[in-house]
Amino acid sequence: MPFLTPAEVKAYSSFDEVKERTDPQLEIDIMQAEADVFAFVGHEFPLEDYPTFPQRAKTALLLLSEHYALVRGDESLVKGYKSEKLKDYSYTKGDNATLAGKPEIANLLRAYVKGGSGGGVRLRIL
Repeated sequence: MPFLTPAEVKAYSSFDEVKERTDPQLEIDIMQAEADVFAFVGHEFPLEDYPTFPQRAKTALLLLSEHYALVRGDESLVKGYKSEKLKDYSYTKGDNATLAGKPEIANLLRAYVKGGSGGGVRLRIL
């Protein structure tokens, strides 16, 4: 059973670009978000430990899924364009007009990290 559906992402988002994506496209965005969340916490929220999927983890999935949908829906962001010219029309995006980095999810997921401190480094003296 999926932790998040395309319908939930569309209902959450206020961006038309996200709402206009097809369900199969959003399913891939959700899969990428799940992979990021699972890698961060070090597990896939097994039913024996989590009978219900935690709301904070679901919020992290929503934020990341929306982010991936926005990035993949904007060809200029995917290709890294800052300016483009089409016949007589041209535009330039300043640095503040580009999509910011991934949403911050660490504080949402910190309580669910298993097997360490959430990707920290362990040093050993030889």
